[in-house]
Amino acid sequence: MRKFIPFLKKPPFVPVIRLSGSIGGGSRFSPALNDAALAPQIERAFARGKPAAVALVINSPGGSAVQSSLIAARIRRLADEKNIPVHAFVEDVAASGGYWLACAADNIWVDDSSMVGSIGVIFASFGFPDLMAKHGVERRVHTAGTSKSLADPFLPEKPADVARLKALQEPIHAAFIAHVKRRRGQRLSTTTDLFNADIWVGQGAVDLGLADGVAHLVPKLKSLYGDKVALQVIGERKSFLQRFGLNAGNFGASVAAGALSEAEDRALLSRYGL
Repeated sequence: MRKFIPFLKKPPFVPVIRLSGSIGGGSRFSPALNDAALAPQIERAFARGKPAAVALVINSPGGSAVQSSLIAARIRRLADEKNIPVHAFVEDVAASGGYWLACAADNIWVDDSSMVGSIGVIFASFGFPDLMAKHGVERRVHTAGTSKSLADPFLPEKPADVARLKALQEPIHAAFIAHVKRRRGQRLSTTTDLFNADIWVGQGAVDLGLADGVAHLVPKLKSLYGDKVALQVIGERKSFLQRFGLNAGNFGASVAAGALSEAEDRALLSRYGL
C-alpha cells in the first residue's frame, strides 16, 4: 500500500549480499565466488532505489587474489558512485581473500569467535621424485622456455624455482597490503606486524584495527538505521532446474564438480580448524 501513497515515508532498507565459500574461477557446474558470477547481485544491490547501506555477509577462507580484487573493486566503485555505506559482517572466517573482500566495506563487524586476517600469499604443492625413482618411472618433459616446468612435482625442488615463486608472490602480497592500508587507514595498529599472514579472533582483530567491533547483522543494522529497517537478501537468480539442484546440460558433471568444489572449500577451511 505504501507505494501508492507517495508522501508516506518508506522505512530504510539494506540489501544483503552473502559471500560464502572459496574465491576462484568456478564453472557452470561448480559456482565459486568470482566477479563474473557475483556482478549481477552486486549491481542489483546498489541499483535498488536509495538503500541506507549495503551489507556483506562474509564466510570465506580465501582463494584467488585476482577475483578477490575484482569483486572488492566492483563493490567500492558502486559504493563511491552512489555514496552508499557498506558494512561487512564476518561469520566463521574472513581470511586471506575473504579479508580482502571484507576490506571493501567501510566497516567490518565480527563475532567473538570470527577468525580474521591471513594477509599473505600461499603456494602449495607436493613432490614425488623419490616415489617415481622407487617405481622406475622416468619423467620426460620437453619445454620451450626455461621456466615452463616451474615447480614440477615430479622433480626435486630447485632453489631457483623457490626464488622464482617468491618473486611471483611478493607483488601479490604487496597489492594485498596496499588494499588493506588504503581501506583501513589510521585504524590499523602500528605496534603489531599485521601482514605476516597471522590470524586474529574476534575482539583481538578489533583491538588491532582489522575490524571495527563485535556485532551481528540484524541488531547492528537496527541500531544504525532504526528498528524498522528492512533487510533484502540479494540472491543469485537461478533457472527452474537449478532451483531443484539440477543442471540441464549434465547432471553427473554437476554433481561431480559440486563435490570437488566442496572438497576445495573444506581444504581451505581446514587451515583454520573449521
